[in-house]
Amino acid sequence: MTRTRPLLLFVGGLAVLGGAALALPHGHPPTADTPIAATVGKPVLVEVFTSQGCSSCPPADALAARLAREPGLVVISRPVTYWDRLGWKDTLARESNTALQQNYTQAGLAGYNGIYTPQVVVNGSFGAVGSRAEDVTAGIARYAASGDAAIRVVKQGEAGYAVDLAGTGAGAGAAELVLVAVTRHVEVVIGSGENGGRRVGYANVLRAERKLAGWNGGKASIVVSPAQLAVPGADRYAVVLRQPGGGKVLAARWLS
Repeated sequence: MTRTRPLLLFVGGLAVLGGAALALPHGHPPTADTPIAATVGKPVLVEVFTSQGCSSCPPADALAARLAREPGLVVISRPVTYWDRLGWKDTLARESNTALQQNYTQAGLAGYNGIYTPQVVVNGSFGAVGSRAEDVTAGIARYAASGDAAIRVVKQGEAGYAVDLAGTGAGAGAAELVLVAVTRHVEVVIGSGENGGRRVGYANVLRAERKLAGWNGGKASIVVSPAQLAVPGADRYAVVLRQPGGGKVLAARWLS
């Protein structure tokens, strides 16, 4: 079966796929006084869909870097591929990031749904324009306690990590534990396109992800071996418990 590519529209400096959503105006760049929502309890997963070819994205990338310093957040930058057709190929983009963003839209997000950059998705349930600090932090505060599962991580010396799962999932059905490998900080000099000539920094850039185990509720323990923590270019790892195919995120935690 032939699969057509979605139509890419450019509205107000945002890239919007398929015209399913109208772009909001540019958000204001975060400043030193921009409030960051305090989180308590379990960490919150914050995924940032961005592109080197998007002129609206650097303020969102700067906000992501600030959020990445918050101990209660698992921030992951996910550069997408659909801006590449304009001539500058994003050096960090992955098709899997684009596919996940499409899956989120198909599932339907609270907040601001759609496929666009910059976009932040909180716990797989809430979407916001990634440069709008107030909307992003409101979503973090709203979903800080939304998970129905918990992850406990124990370092086991040279043997890696023990990852203990517990909870009910609140009837969420099958879930999967995913190991996510990132690079804490990447700086890119962008050669052309809307950001041509700019040097942009990215926080916790996705390098690889792999399913470790399935989960249907209750207690479980999974060992993450040193061999699994040897992804080229990665210097930090997280575990994410989520419904597959762009579903709800039940829990997330950094390994270190």
